[in-house]
Amino acid sequence: MKIAILSRGRTLYSTARLAEVGRRRNHDMRVINPHQCAISIFPKSSEAALATDRDGLSLEGFDCVIPRIGGGSSSWGLTLLRQIELQGIPVLNSAFGTMVAADKVHSLQQLAAAGVRTPLCVQSKEPEDVADLIRRVGGPPAILKLLKGTQGVGVIKVDTIESAVSTLEALWSLREDVLIQEFIADSDGADQRIFVVDGKVVAAMERRAKEGEFRANVHRGGSTRKIKVDDATREIALAAAATLNLRVAGVDILPSSRGPLVIEVNASPGFEGIEAATGRDIARDIIQCAESMA
Repeated sequence: MKIAILSRGRTLYSTARLAEVGRRRNHDMRVINPHQCAISIFPKSSEAALATDRDGLSLEGFDCVIPRIGGGSSSWGLTLLRQIELQGIPVLNSAFGTMVAADKVHSLQQLAAAGVRTPLCVQSKEPEDVADLIRRVGGPPAILKLLKGTQGVGVIKVDTIESAVSTLEALWSLREDVLIQEFIADSDGADQRIFVVDGKVVAAMERRAKEGEFRANVHRGGSTRKIKVDDATREIALAAAATLNLRVAGVDILPSSRGPLVIEVNASPGFEGIEAATGRDIARDIIQCAESMA
């Protein structure tokens, strides 16, 4: 097979692992920077959607494309992905699923509509009664999330109405969009990353916040360990990935007294940490998924 990996960083762990494993399985692997591609759009022509890199390598001949364009997906990356889909080339995660997952509010709307449990969330634009918003999610305390934040950056815990008001006013003055989310106290500083590939849970790990920190992200100094998921967690992780039409997904879950709650779904999850924690060859799982699509 001829497989393209859309990635701006060929040396990044996940991109490099996919290329390595694909080559070991005798595939022609190409890492293509989406910012070095172009699309041509012509009416009533089978070649209207030709996507070509600057060296003249047409994407038309690929058997599958694995997008690694991440939660900060640029408008251009999604445009290119849509064009590849229009050409009939199998794409591991669709442009629509990637777009929705990258938008925290949109993804939560889709999950809620499908009956997938999430923490209580509200969003508004500079309302007069901030206290009412905080109380709607059971606070204080409450969690404030910048919609552009990743890896725990832009996630703030507010413990009083006064701190919520001052923080939100400051963020809104900077024209930041903020999601107000329920604080799940009984998660006890831990969350779970469930890795889904092709309708199966292939790996799971717990991430626990360091002392004095409530964010469990590894990039914030948290620790990890392999876990075995129960049926309820498996079911909700698979439902979340299916709702967003993602073949590959990192589903972040908070354990709670109400059962597992989905806090985020990542369409281009890194897997260095979870491979290290679990010993699972996730790159192989993803390549096998690509093989099944050709």
